[in-house]
Amino acid sequence: MKLTRSSIALCVLLALGTSTVQAKTFKWTSASDIPTWDIHSQNNALGNSVHSAVYDSLVFYNSRTFKPEPVLATSWNQMTPTQLRITLRNNVKFHDGTPFTADDAVFSLERAMGKNSNYTVYTQGITKVVKVNNNTIDIITAGPNPVLINQLTELRMMSKAWAEKNNSATPKDIKTPEENFAHRNANGTGPFMLKEWQPDQKIVLVRNPNWWGKAEGNVTEVVYTPVKAVATRMAALLSGEVDLVLDPSPQDLPRVRSNPDLKVLDGIENRTIFFGMDQFRNELVGSNIKGKNPLKDVRVRKALYQAIDMPTIARVALRGQGQPTGALVAPQVAGWTESVHARFPFDVAAAQKLLADAGYKDGFEVDFACPNNRYINDEQICQAVTAMWARVGVKAKLRTLPLATYFPMIQRYEASIYMLGWGVPTFDALYSLQSLVRTVGTGGDGNYNVGRYSNPKLDAIIDRSKTETDPLIRARLLTEALTLSNEDVSHLPLHNQIIPWAMKKNIDVVHRADNRLDWRLIKVN
Repeated sequence: MKLTRSSIALCVLLALGTSTVQAKTFKWTSASDIPTWDIHSQNNALGNSVHSAVYDSLVFYNSRTFKPEPVLATSWNQMTPTQLRITLRNNVKFHDGTPFTADDAVFSLERAMGKNSNYTVYTQGITKVVKVNNNTIDIITAGPNPVLINQLTELRMMSKAWAEKNNSATPKDIKTPEENFAHRNANGTGPFMLKEWQPDQKIVLVRNPNWWGKAEGNVTEVVYTPVKAVATRMAALLSGEVDLVLDPSPQDLPRVRSNPDLKVLDGIENRTIFFGMDQFRNELVGSNIKGKNPLKDVRVRKALYQAIDMPTIARVALRGQGQPTGALVAPQVAGWTESVHARFPFDVAAAQKLLADAGYKDGFEVDFACPNNRYINDEQICQAVTAMWARVGVKAKLRTLPLATYFPMIQRYEASIYMLGWGVPTFDALYSLQSLVRTVGTGGDGNYNVGRYSNPKLDAIIDRSKTETDPLIRARLLTEALTLSNEDVSHLPLHNQIIPWAMKKNIDVVHRADNRLDWRLIKVN
């Protein structure tokens, strides 16, 4: 729902209250735009971050403690091991003025569970959602779910009446160009309202004067400008055109740190960057190897892994903004251990021998797809890896695409080797294992396993961990699954991102491990 100029002006005046309070605009940038405004369509970290300004969830992480705290839920109680009762906040209104009720909560959770949703990994284990009364719901699960509250932090609430009225009862299918009304319009209960979205150009949000909560920040307008070229983003910060760059170039950080008008906030993100591989097709599209798929051979996968000089990439391409890893999850995530984190050594000779043993002494040709505006120096990393693979005879045919077309492409299974970064909103390795490693199925199983890797032994461990509530047994299961994934080289882990935010000195924000701005806390001084 986009608002008229007159209604926006009135809202801002009401929000300010008196003429002595000055409106504050916060201008920020990063490399890519959000893929959609449909909150259950594309599970994308940048999109989830921006959506949270406009749409509230039932619970959310406190930005300082990272403990789940009430938002549209005021309390929750585990009635039985499979029944979670949630009490909803009263007197909350959507931006169109209609009240938020249990009907909206049930609808939103069912929408996230349903057709076209890319959020089923957050609804895993949920069998049904029941309205108890107008401000109470029950979430029923197939078995005990030790991370259900964490999952709810990414399930935002949409108005049932608004969605049904505007032909948006089901999420937009991100794999197709067809749009619903919710793709370009928004009607949440959050602290900001959508004023304008020009895809790949600009997003403008304005303060919601009727928001139920109390913001610590003083921002009345947010302007986001996606800029693919990192040099242009940094120039905009240095010239004062923007207040914050979410993804500054590593090589420019010393200059920013030495500028008295600027500052840098550093932090380790809970995101791991890796390559996935098509392990499903019997013959790779575009390869010179006919009648078989080299990537199905663990020796080939390990050869590709050991041909990557990750320390050099971290030093040169990332300028220290990456922690080389052999794991699919970052250290903050339950299930991570030092042994899981250890990489296979970089060893060209070993890689060549593995390829020869697998029957590919002269290497092979393979499609290689990467984004060019999603992760820190993503395109440069892929260019470096292409050269490294060439040293062992693997001719990777690199193609790079912008985020908006890249993610739908890999979700259609159209890449032989692909780059992906995976943050863990639940801070529990099940989220990664179920999404990336579990055989493609229903209920979030394999929803981003776009190489269609499958290992029945791993599936059994992952499925058991879904309902295991004993902390020690659960930790052992998660670590066991991560270890088996490493041994089978299900993926090629690269590094954990280290995320610095560059900004003007007068900007106050709280750095988060999920690389998200907390819109409630931003101050422009």
